[in-house]
Amino acid sequence: MSMQRIEAIIRPDRLEPLRRLLEEVGYSGMMVTEIQGHGKQRGIEQQWRGTRYQTFFLPKIKIEMIVPTKATKKIIDCILDVCSNGNVGDGKIFLSQVQDAIRIRTKERGLKAL
Repeated sequence: MSMQRIEAIIRPDRLEPLRRLLEEVGYSGMMVTEIQGHGKQRGIEQQWRGTRYQTFFLPKIKIEMIVPTKATKKIIDCILDVCSNGNVGDGKIFLSQVQDAIRIRTKERGLKAL
């Protein structure tokens, strides 16, 4: 009855293709948050009307999913297939163990709560 939390930071334009693929493979439950941040690239330099300026925080999407441990590899493969184009800024995936889950409405616990 083990569960994993998958947190993926992706480019905003990859959200809809990823959502469709995850739905196709049977994992449609996710939480989505619009975030801003930067990694090693530390933002980008842009030019607008002849003036150069540095943008330190880039728009990103954070997806969070709590899934049965046995589904983790399949979901990670989906994220990599859709979101990886080989460029800086493609994102990151973080995994962590989830001790328990409780559905508030029915009080079900563990995998039944998912």
